[in-house]
Amino acid sequence: MENRTKASEEQLVYANLLGKGAIAGLGLLLITFIVYISGILPNVVDFDRIQVYWKLRIAEYIYQTNSPTGWSWVGLLNNGDMLNFLGVAVLAGMTIICYLRIIPIFVHKKDTPYLVIAILEIAVLLLAASGILTAGGH
Repeated sequence: MENRTKASEEQLVYANLLGKGAIAGLGLLLITFIVYISGILPNVVDFDRIQVYWKLRIAEYIYQTNSPTGWSWVGLLNNGDMLNFLGVAVLAGMTIICYLRIIPIFVHKKDTPYLVIAILEIAVLLLAASGILTAGGH
């Protein structure tokens, strides 16, 4: 019986890049967490007070701690607790990077349907990450 489950070039490229990005993101999370708990950098929310705020709803937490919302955490990366978001952003952004990487493959193969889907996926992800469209309690 013939094995028809061979991965395509773009699937392999996407998977390899995603794997490397996941390792990099997790490594960054580990390093930034060590920086956070070591107290090397100051925190937006005092480490000693965090357990007081954990029981609050998100809106109340943001109000009482004066924590940033949206992308404003980027301007606070000199704080240990905000630095942790960097690894999360890398992990979340890997999908976009992977799509960007496989677009030239679709162009080379003249695979227009998948090329359009990849471009639309990137547009939707960037729009969602931009914060332009908001819903819920953020």
